[in-house]
Amino acid sequence: MKPPQRQFPSIRRWAVFALSALLSFAPAQAETVLIAVAANFASAANEIAADFTIDTGNDALITTGSTGKLYSQITQGAPFDILLAADTKTPDRLESEGFARPGSIFTYAIGKLTLWSPDPARIGPDPRAALADPDLRFIAIANPDLAPYGEAAREVLQGLGLWEDLQPRIVQGQNIGQTFALIQSGAADLGFVARTALDAPGADFKGSRWDVPDHLFAPLRQNAALLNHGADNPAATAFLAYLSGPKARATIRKFGYGLAE
Repeated sequence: MKPPQRQFPSIRRWAVFALSALLSFAPAQAETVLIAVAANFASAANEIAADFTIDTGNDALITTGSTGKLYSQITQGAPFDILLAADTKTPDRLESEGFARPGSIFTYAIGKLTLWSPDPARIGPDPRAALADPDLRFIAIANPDLAPYGEAAREVLQGLGLWEDLQPRIVQGQNIGQTFALIQSGAADLGFVARTALDAPGADFKGSRWDVPDHLFAPLRQNAALLNHGADNPAATAFLAYLSGPKARATIRKFGYGLAE
């Protein structure tokens, strides 16, 4: 049985009030917010950032990477205002270590995991057959020590009893974007990717897939945090409010993520 997951509200009261002010008044002067974004959320974040700029006049600059890498950059002084992580642990850790503002953390998206191969015949109804295929050369996952999607992939393989047997065939991307590239390029025969990579608007990737049931891994709750560098930046507060609003939430759902209630 999985340990109970800590629950985070999707919309803070302060965010609701900030969003109301944001939509009611145009900014007197455009501001810029610097946002560190987990690689799996890059496409959705770019669309939300573009809408945010159009709707508010503020600029949102996106930097993407694995959550672990972004954590290292933040703790080493990178001037990010906001972190959109791929997990819950990293924002909590940043808050406990004094890098994120207390009370600012909330769940902005819930990730989904898919086993995918460009080969339309490789993955059938039973994924074990594809994973245990003696002709399988390599399987790609994100680095479990850096990327929450990699940690989830490891959990799935452990649950299927295949983790130890597959060790010689596992190749790792530093983030879920690199992992997808390993599979797409043919460097790996199949691998675990963020479902949004296959289902996002405009995506047209053929092949075979197995959408991993949610009960096989701990929920991929992706949390946002206001970092200390952004505490006095009105554009940072405005962006978090916007992220919690109906337009951004509709975009998040469009890209294949779940939403916290």
